[in-house]
Amino acid sequence: MLRRQAREEVLKALYRYEFLEEEPLESVQEREEDYGEQRDFVEGLFLGTIDRRKEIDEVIDRSVIGWRLERLAPLDRNILRMSIFELLFQEETPPEVVINEAIELCKKYGTENSPKFVNGILDRLWKEESEKTTSGKKE
Repeated sequence: MLRRQAREEVLKALYRYEFLEEEPLESVQEREEDYGEQRDFVEGLFLGTIDRRKEIDEVIDRSVIGWRLERLAPLDRNILRMSIFELLFQEETPPEVVINEAIELCKKYGTENSPKFVNGILDRLWKEESEKTTSGKKE
């Protein structure tokens, strides 16, 4: 399984978790045997997103001007959650890759406007985080 497929599995698990209110591990364990060498990545991304969901949702709320989190399309909301977790809390994947993967998920599962919407939020967030890091190093 490739990382892109692993992210798709995490997206599906996040969607199920949000609407079926399953125990977190039940959402990812359903297809656990298919994850192969990506098992740790899938579980880490999923559980990390769930663990930091409140904090991530606050970031989304600050980032979507004129919208409330609840009004976002469920798939867009969960793509954002997963991608923001990966951007802010996992340093393993370059930000450009995280954003590109989010856009590809939007193209495959979202609406016509999803890729542009999600890209705008993630790109702005990444630039803000980069500025914080850069200004922090100068001090």
